Amino acid sequence: MKTIASILPVLRRAIASSALLLGLAGPFGGSQAAEISIAQVAPLSGVLASTGQQMVLGGKIYFAWVNDNGGIHGARIKHIVHDDAYKVDETVRLTREVLADPDVVALFGYAGTANVAKLLADGVLDAGGAPLVAPYTGGEALRTPFNPHIFHVRAGYMDETEHMVHQVATLGMTRIAVMYQNDAFGKAGLAGVEAAVAKRQMRLVETATYERNTDQVQEAVKKIHAADPQAIIMISVNRSTAAFASQYRTVGGGAQLYNISVVDPAELVKLAGIKAVHGLGISQVVPFPFGANKPVVREYQALLRKYGGGQAPSYTSFEEFLGAKVLVEGLRRAGPSPTRAKLVKGLESMNNFDLGGTSIQYSPNNRIGSRFVEVTVIGGAGKLLR
Repeated sequence: MKTIASILPVLRRAIASSALLLGLAGPFGGSQAAEISIAQVAPLSGVLASTGQQMVLGGKIYFAWVNDNGGIHGARIKHIVHDDAYKVDETVRLTREVLADPDVVALFGYAGTANVAKLLADGVLDAGGAPLVAPYTGGEALRTPFNPHIFHVRAGYMDETEHMVHQVATLGMTRIAVMYQNDAFGKAGLAGVEAAVAKRQMRLVETATYERNTDQVQEAVKKIHAADPQAIIMISVNRSTAAFASQYRTVGGGAQLYNISVVDPAELVKLAGIKAVHGLGISQVVPFPFGANKPVVREYQALLRKYGGGQAPSYTSFEEFLGAKVLVEGLRRAGPSPTRAKLVKGLESMNNFDLGGTSIQYSPNNRIGSRFVEVTVIGGAGKLLR
């Protein structure tokens, strides 16, 4: 089986050329058109590189399939991919750059609560008018207050943390600690845990942070281990999660570990070893991508085999695969000559749209497509168990 590193040169060549030309077609028919440009700014280097590569892969395989089957109203999609290395300033700079091109009608598959929040704070999305479809974040600040340009495919961190705290409480655990990234992403998750704990008249025994774009968690390990919690909820990315789990287990920590959906279990096992992450619970915001019980999962697996360069299924690529399906349907509804405004109207008309066993709910007043959450666990063989 190929690793994500094996296709990285391909992705980098695509970035160097500033575009992946992927035709979109299928049963969408219509008159001939030139191209439909969409832009994806994702972390293809830095601490979130493996996640960003999976995000690009998930969209790529669906676009490639539609490409091979004829076009959206005859048009091809020009999929522009840029690497922001998970750096907020780079996200803003690159987004301003792509939106300056009037041919770009949509933004797709961004990562990072702080990154997208900065686009909002600086008015970049409002000024550009292009919808951002399927951002890989559940930050509440991107959902409330309502913003018409962000179309969420996943549940929010408030939904995820409520689900995890409910499970912890059901298991009779009362001593909960939180380890979180010191930025908008981590603070959004912390706020969710605090709300869920307060709802149950409980309290957190400890909280500890680590700095963004590092895996320096030594102080967090020391602080939380001293508090002797029964459960630890982490709001962190792959490298910091793996570092915390490894160091916490090394010093004898025995609490049940949890993390929200942004981590990749395969990457955690690779970085920390199965002994450190065995039993770690991970909340998930899309259906289980490793079975075959939903039509959209079977479709994803088939297209991954055909276009994925030997990559294995993952929650991350599956989430962005769903996002790509949403974007394609919005473009179809926008008509033969889509504009940014027409695409927004097309997307918001997708009320109870079936993606193949899971649905999206949008409207003129709602951009939160799904609130689905379930918790999975890393098993003894390193695979996720439901």
